[in-house]
Amino acid sequence: MHFDVIIIGAGAAGMMCAAQAGARGRRVLLIDHAAKIGERIRISGGGRCNFTNRTVSADNYLSQNPHFCRSALARFTQWDFIAMIEKRRIPFHEREHGQLFCDESAQDIIDMLRDACDDVGVKWALDCPVRQIEKTGADPSQPTAFAVNTENGRFFGSSLVIATGGLAIPKIGATPFGYRLAEQFGLPVVPPKPALVPLALGPELLEPLKPMAGNTLDAVASAGDASFRENVLLTHRGLSGPAILQVSSYWQMQAYDGGRQQPVAIDLLPGIDAAAWLNEHRQGRVHLPNLLAEHLPRRFAHEWCALYGGEKAVSRPIGELGRRDLEAIASRLNAWSLMPSGTLGFAKAEVTLGGVSTDALSSKTMEAKGVPGLYFIGEVVDVTGWLGGYNFQWAWSSGWVAGQFV
Repeated sequence: MHFDVIIIGAGAAGMMCAAQAGARGRRVLLIDHAAKIGERIRISGGGRCNFTNRTVSADNYLSQNPHFCRSALARFTQWDFIAMIEKRRIPFHEREHGQLFCDESAQDIIDMLRDACDDVGVKWALDCPVRQIEKTGADPSQPTAFAVNTENGRFFGSSLVIATGGLAIPKIGATPFGYRLAEQFGLPVVPPKPALVPLALGPELLEPLKPMAGNTLDAVASAGDASFRENVLLTHRGLSGPAILQVSSYWQMQAYDGGRQQPVAIDLLPGIDAAAWLNEHRQGRVHLPNLLAEHLPRRFAHEWCALYGGEKAVSRPIGELGRRDLEAIASRLNAWSLMPSGTLGFAKAEVTLGGVSTDALSSKTMEAKGVPGLYFIGEVVDVTGWLGGYNFQWAWSSGWVAGQFV
């Protein structure tokens, strides 16, 4: 029951770390409270796993220390993981924005990682909830530094790796275990928030927007200095779609350090100066909803004009609308401002923002600076990627790095 390395969490980061540590000849135990491994991998990307992205840099991540992830991402890159996929002969394809997906099933990724662990003698303890973890000695040179008490027995290890993920998608077993353990050992935790998550709107906004629900728009969504052009979906609860999921992380970031969250701005006519465009049509007899329908869904265009321009904006030609009215409409078309009331929570979030503070960790090894032998990797750390395979790449990179040192 004595191991060189005990890893808690048999997900993407945990299995990568286990395979790397085992390949170095370390005796590794991989523990998970679930009976099945890699559930987050299995359900991701509609079951095909968006496993990385062709373009990865620190600019694709949010953290209280945005430079922390640079070292790990540089030492195990997206190309390194793609090489693993190709060596295994897993067929994959590229979608928009450099996103890479399995052709067949996310299970191919899980099988690859499981086999990599088995090939180097990693031991598994699944369906094995952890009850308590103790530091057994202050001397880091001691062969046994941690005691892990579980429902299935007591295990001892020189190094302990926490790869338990964040709070997103609780229905498949997400828990705050990793944060509580960090606090137990005196490590600060940036308060977790839902990220890559739909945004809720209050009743005062939802009610007038009800007729527009169900529409998908090609638009630019912005929060603070961050902007993304992808689809925006209006729902019966608020805003969703890839562009909204992307800016939701930045909107959440505004709340840290006592910041005040600002409205989300949506440019309904990307690349078009709405004021100049409308002015070009002032001499004609075209009605505003029909003109907007050249770029927006027809039903949405009609309801939006009725809401923000009134009956005259719907029933009269553009040429009969006042200059001030047109200027106000144009301004809103390029910057439709909506203040979210919050998010739809961890149940609808792709990942978690916040986590174990990077101030307490070594970017080179992922080891806790004040607790020799204790490591944190993956989503439990305060590093959050964009939508598009970036969070899996952080799992691979941080897991690989820790695997070289545990």
